[in-house]
Amino acid sequence: MTKKKKMMLTLGAIIVLGIFVALGNIFFDSYLKRILNLCAIYTILGLSMNLINGFTGLFSLGQAGFMAIGAYCVGIFTVPLAEREMVYYLEPMHPAIANIQLPFVVALLLGGLVAAFFAFLIGAPVLRLKGDYLAIATLGFSEIIRIVFTNLQTITNGALGIKNIPTITSMWWTFGIMLLFIIFMFLLIRSSYGRAFKSIREDEVAAEAMGISLFKHKMLSFIISGFMAGIGGGLFAALLGTVDPKQFYFTLTYNFLLIIVLGGMGSISGTVISAFLVTAGLEWLRFLDEPATLFGVSIPLFRPGLRMVVFSVILMLVVLYYRKGIMGQNEFTWEGIASFFKNLKTKFNKKKQKEGC
Repeated sequence: MTKKKKMMLTLGAIIVLGIFVALGNIFFDSYLKRILNLCAIYTILGLSMNLINGFTGLFSLGQAGFMAIGAYCVGIFTVPLAEREMVYYLEPMHPAIANIQLPFVVALLLGGLVAAFFAFLIGAPVLRLKGDYLAIATLGFSEIIRIVFTNLQTITNGALGIKNIPTITSMWWTFGIMLLFIIFMFLLIRSSYGRAFKSIREDEVAAEAMGISLFKHKMLSFIISGFMAGIGGGLFAALLGTVDPKQFYFTLTYNFLLIIVLGGMGSISGTVISAFLVTAGLEWLRFLDEPATLFGVSIPLFRPGLRMVVFSVILMLVVLYYRKGIMGQNEFTWEGIASFFKNLKTKFNKKKQKEGC
């Protein structure tokens, strides 16, 4: 398949996605749009974690902390000035930022940059660690960020959180940014930096022997991952219209870890598929948490918590039969899709010939 043809197919796929988003904004109800927006945000966060864990081979669990930084930046700087007294009613907002209101795009970028800056500060000491030690250090950072935000009353409004954040309901924001990050990830992984990340994942000693700077590339991967998580957190805050320290417990990171493990460590396509499956699956199974009756008799199993039990069992079955995830380390390619349909057509023709005989 020629490069020009692949470019045309890619452009066609983007146009189809644009048509879907445009129709979704018109015809989908608010609940369905909210779920789809959440799927897109979780895709961004899953990609950010897959970059550091799947492609670079590091075990980081600090994604919830970077997400919180981005979410609070959007929350602090986008709340209208006239409503800040109602939000910060226990203690007034710090004078240094009390009169600063930023457009959503600027606040979102600021959240990503601040998260990337903290990734730089944290990465300098902790990226010298490996394995479980790195996971514990990054998990500790995530909890420190949450506790600090809980106690910065005049800046983050403490445990009360920030409400009245201008919300985004259009799918263009989330799906547009998701598409940009997917394209960016494909370009990054196919670049020399991406190949360096993969070589570090496979064998650090061999990568260093080939002249790859381990610390430099680990730090770069960590900073980019932090930036993406900060952007995802900012979108998350704007989607919900509120931000609270309780939203960023360390257990939130496990959701993203689940997404990348289920989709495939080191697969962009797998992360996208898994993010939509996990997010939509959890919502689809929500009926299991509600009391149910059959012929007037209450079913005792249907109670809060059953949804997670059933979902966990499904995930266990998937992991048992797909140990490398849905995609493994593979990606969807136009050649692969064309080959699949070609094989399908061949099998159909052979079956038709047998039936004719």
